[in-house]
Amino acid sequence: MELYLPIAELPMNVFMLVGMGAAVGFLSGMFGVGGGFLLTPLLIFSGIPPAVAVATVSSQIVASSTSGALSYFRRKAVDVKLGSYLLVSGVFGSYLGVMAFTRLRELGQLDLVIALSYVTLLSTIGALMLTEALRAIAAQRSGKPLPVKRPSTQGWMQRLPLKVRFSRSKLVVSAIPVACLGLIIGFLGALLGIGGGFIMVPALIYLLKVPTAIVIGTTLMQTLGSMAFATIAQASTNQTVDVVLGLCLMIGGVIGAQFGAEVGQKLRGETLRALLGLLVLSVGLRFAVDLVLTPDDLYSLSFPTGEQL
Repeated sequence: MELYLPIAELPMNVFMLVGMGAAVGFLSGMFGVGGGFLLTPLLIFSGIPPAVAVATVSSQIVASSTSGALSYFRRKAVDVKLGSYLLVSGVFGSYLGVMAFTRLRELGQLDLVIALSYVTLLSTIGALMLTEALRAIAAQRSGKPLPVKRPSTQGWMQRLPLKVRFSRSKLVVSAIPVACLGLIIGFLGALLGIGGGFIMVPALIYLLKVPTAIVIGTTLMQTLGSMAFATIAQASTNQTVDVVLGLCLMIGGVIGAQFGAEVGQKLRGETLRALLGLLVLSVGLRFAVDLVLTPDDLYSLSFPTGEQL
């Protein structure tokens, strides 16, 4: 059953789109992470223009983050003050990301920048996750506990000005690293179509020492706000949000997440981290291979907006 995507300007099989959303939803439910960093590459590999893939996934992230954020709010597992700092800086970062997105699209370099960014980001994070998980598995099999190494922030971070007390997180920290973190995640989210939770969560835990119990809810609050702004900005500035595509992905994602959560509960934490690291690394390497392979069309004509003939 073919379905025409008005913004992507190509027909796609509706069952394939729903299945794609279900597959990423399954992985998200199993690993407990947002699927933007997997869904955007998958859409690009399927022939969706990168500009449309990035912008449309932003809308899908908003939908998937809403229910999670509301759930954590009801359980009072959100540091609203910390989330507000991250949200404000994240919105500003999203604005910068959309502006960079627009400029790169005008120059015709958006596809290359997205591919290079995914190669660098996913390959690095995937390799680190896989290495850490394999070390944990090896230590478990040998019967020796793996020491937890957390970077010390008692030095330079404590000397920064603009200290703010976050009562819910029971910490006093400078607003500068908090704002910078939100800015970076917002920028990457708008430019690459990723929620940023797989970066934000460990950063809050290990860098700012935010209690683990409220990290996910606070991250979802920031993701929801910044990606909602990015979606509106992309739709109004670049007209690259495909509602039909986003709806198919959302339907599949909701279904797949339920099954993924059940499977994830049956696997050990170290195994899950190893599988996720391997998956992330594989996607990064796939982008790298596409960059060095000879394309089917050696030449292409493009308008100043970056749209290809």
